[in-house]
Amino acid sequence: MMRWILLGALLGLLLLYPSLLAVVVAVAAAILSKPLLVAFGLGVAAGLRSPRLRRWAR
Repeated sequence: MMRWILLGALLGLLLLYPSLLAVVVAVAAAILSKPLLVAFGLGVAAGLRSPRLRRWAR
């Protein structure tokens, strides 16, 4: 639910300030140009979606 609210807010700002699109694209390009940040983000996303592994009880 929060994701849709943030997406709506971003789209609303882009409609109000069309020049903001260039800033958003520049920030996204700067983040995607760093492979370490992309790998870290993918790792965090995968860690949040995977179930927790429990240790074997003895």
